[in-house]
Amino acid sequence: MKFENSTYSNSLSYYKLEMPFGIFYFCEKFIVAELHTGVHFDSLKLELVFKEIIEFYGKDAKLDYISNRVNSYSIDPHNWIKIEPYNIIKKSAIVYYNDMMYINTSLEKRFSKVKIQTCLSLDEAIEWVLKLEEIK
Repeated sequence: MKFENSTYSNSLSYYKLEMPFGIFYFCEKFIVAELHTGVHFDSLKLELVFKEIIEFYGKDAKLDYISNRVNSYSIDPHNWIKIEPYNIIKKSAIVYYNDMMYINTSLEKRFSKVKIQTCLSLDEAIEWVLKLEEIK
């Protein structure tokens, strides 16, 4: 399910950032990313996104990141290493919709120093992020 079709899009305020390679929803405490079909999400695209994130939230922001993989695309798993200097992402949830996406997610976890939770639905990912925020 896409973010704009979820119940959360009606209950949360957000800014919608449309880029040539995907759509990013900037919510108060987290970001939802939905990349377009066929895209290869490499370090150049990552830098463009983080430039926008810093411009919107500020360089000292602490956010969670939800990768809602409703479309088929590829990602450079080294991106997780490249986001570390930004020190903005606290934890991440990856919503996968098939076995191949799950396998890719398992590989990405090996490169990340931030906690990555795999989820079967966008609702599960958002609830996980919000629940952990309430505990703190």
